[in-house]
Amino acid sequence: MEQNEIRLDFNFMMKEQIGEDSGIDPGDIDFHSDAVKAIHEELTSKRKSGELPFFDLPYQDTSRIKSIAKDISNSFDNFLLIGIGGSALGPLSIHNALHPPFYNQLPAGNGKGRPRLYFLDNVDPDETTALLEVLDLKKTVIVVITKSGGTAETIASFLVLKEAIKKATGKIDPSQVIAITDPDKGDLLKIAKQNGYRTLEIPSGVGGRFSVLTPVGLLSAAVSGINIDEMLAGAGLMDKRCSNQDIWQNPAYMKGTLEYMFHTRQGRNISVMMAYSEALGSIIEWFVQLWAESLGKKYGIDGRTIFTGQTPVKAIGATDQHSQLQLYMEGPHDKTITFLRVNKFNTTVTIPEDFTDMEEISYLGGHTLNELILAEQKATEVVLARTGRPSCRIDIPAITPSVIGQLFYLFEVQTAFAGGLYKINPFDQPGVEEGKKLTFGMMGRKGFEEKRREVEGIGKDSRFVI
Repeated sequence: MEQNEIRLDFNFMMKEQIGEDSGIDPGDIDFHSDAVKAIHEELTSKRKSGELPFFDLPYQDTSRIKSIAKDISNSFDNFLLIGIGGSALGPLSIHNALHPPFYNQLPAGNGKGRPRLYFLDNVDPDETTALLEVLDLKKTVIVVITKSGGTAETIASFLVLKEAIKKATGKIDPSQVIAITDPDKGDLLKIAKQNGYRTLEIPSGVGGRFSVLTPVGLLSAAVSGINIDEMLAGAGLMDKRCSNQDIWQNPAYMKGTLEYMFHTRQGRNISVMMAYSEALGSIIEWFVQLWAESLGKKYGIDGRTIFTGQTPVKAIGATDQHSQLQLYMEGPHDKTITFLRVNKFNTTVTIPEDFTDMEEISYLGGHTLNELILAEQKATEVVLARTGRPSCRIDIPAITPSVIGQLFYLFEVQTAFAGGLYKINPFDQPGVEEGKKLTFGMMGRKGFEEKRREVEGIGKDSRFVI
């Protein structure tokens, strides 16, 4: 195993460590070997036939992405990404992981002449107004991302920003808008062609929550100076590990199987991911969508009603030791916990030796914050194990583009594989469609008048409003 590879440590999910009642026996994992092999063969076959193109994203040509990114860096002070769901969570997670937390406050994009980055991922009117007040619109490039080309929230925000630029400058230069969308269809593609906007493609067959390693995530990364080829190389490294049908050699298959077994055998329907790093918080938010939207399904592939899926929860250590850990320690036995542990941070901060006459404080002196946060993580997993609470740990050598690429690919394969175990389709999201239709009706979209009447016809009893 290479030095910069992440590792999955699941000792504290096994019976030997956390007890017969809570842990899993190696034989229990081997019991699934036939299912693992069948799912592996199905995923491999679909990959070869082009049905699952996200698998091959590590090997794409990035020359056009880098060319557009260079032009943006040379031409604009601000980079504004408009998207929702995976179209925003993916790029935002890269930015927060690989840039300083106050990137936009540093002069000229971290002192390297890079544009400041802004992400508009909701239609909150106050947030949009505040953003317009701080942006110099004459020096801002807008990147609009929607796979379908018609996502209501994204298009609405784009129309607001487009009009604001016209008011500020008198016109909108075609070079000021870049559309990232389906290569062949959709209203955003039509708009881009009509107005001469540059476009980048989300490959057909790659859903929004699996799109982080497409231009969706790579353009903003390249604009801000992140080595996107190194990120893809990391994903490729993980691809080699996840192409092994032996579950004991495949971290994605092992992680998916463990979560499935704890869920279906022990009723642990909540999957907590707890990062001991502020930089990785947004990656957890990205994972929350990936895991929830992919696996939360009413129907199995055979049409049976199953109501399945784990609920993913974000936590940050050591902060959430003081808010959530009490529940995890002594609450219901309905959770698994995955720790993200960074072994080497970018900086080292030494704790000063002070108040030496106070034993409860003086012991900290001479140690580092690095030592403290790693000690906090280790102590948390040990104390959970002692109470029979299963956890695993993903060891991260350092937060680099390669490692981030590995994490994205690991979680995507884990999710696709888990869909096979649950016998559901992990690539659709039928549950959110009805809400979209009702919204269309309420906003007056033609053809959805009946949906508006459905909403307006719902009565509420005043007794239940206090």
